Amino acid sequence: MLAHVENGVGWISFNQPRKHNAVSYDMWVSIPEIIASFAADVGVRVVVMKGAGDKAFVSGADISEFEEKRSTEEQIKVYESASDAAHFALRTLEKPLIAMIRGFCIGGGLAISLAADLRISADDGQFGVPAARLGLGYGYGGIKELMHIVGPSFAKEIFFTARRFSAAEASEMGLVNRVVPVAELERSVRELAAQIAGNAPLTVRAAKAAVNEGTRDPEDRDLERVEKMVAECFASQDYEEGRRAFMEKRPPRFKGR
Repeated sequence: MLAHVENGVGWISFNQPRKHNAVSYDMWVSIPEIIASFAADVGVRVVVMKGAGDKAFVSGADISEFEEKRSTEEQIKVYESASDAAHFALRTLEKPLIAMIRGFCIGGGLAISLAADLRISADDGQFGVPAARLGLGYGYGGIKELMHIVGPSFAKEIFFTARRFSAAEASEMGLVNRVVPVAELERSVRELAAQIAGNAPLTVRAAKAAVNEGTRDPEDRDLERVEKMVAECFASQDYEEGRRAFMEKRPPRFKGR
């Protein structure tokens, strides 16, 4: 995994291009550490995850190491614990998370992209879950997450057919926010990230929390937490700065407090 911060944006890259950025055990372990560092850095307003090279976002788990890392019951538990921790870190990041996708976004790669708040795909994107061709069982949590984004019918088509869908098809079903030409992908994502980074961080955080709670089962929703975040917005210096900037007809300078 590669990570760096640039102009308020934390960049995290899946860096195994020779294997289409298949995720190894060590990569799973690194993800929570990177996300924690971005979460703690007040200078990071947005996080973007991408795949190294020009062939793939993430093509799934690195199957080549399964014999060594997942051949015993104990090894399977350790491996799945690392994978679960990585997904949890991505899903619970309070800052906006963008997936910049080109090429393969397959299986576990698609699952990783679903943790993002926004998915921007190049027009060469390919999406799919091949579980039905491999005889794999797919848990309720992952299917529910996909269903919340594309709806029940498209979720069934993705799993039943196990085929690859083009970026255009992914856009039609709402799996990605937008599709852009390959040559414009990075520029488009940078512009989007910069736009979000320039807005009030507390407002963006509260909005993300509200939407995420809305996707939970009613009995699991923590609406008090959302209300607290909204109250923090109105009590913040950024609220004063936003009003002042509006009256003075200038861009606001938000500080996240």
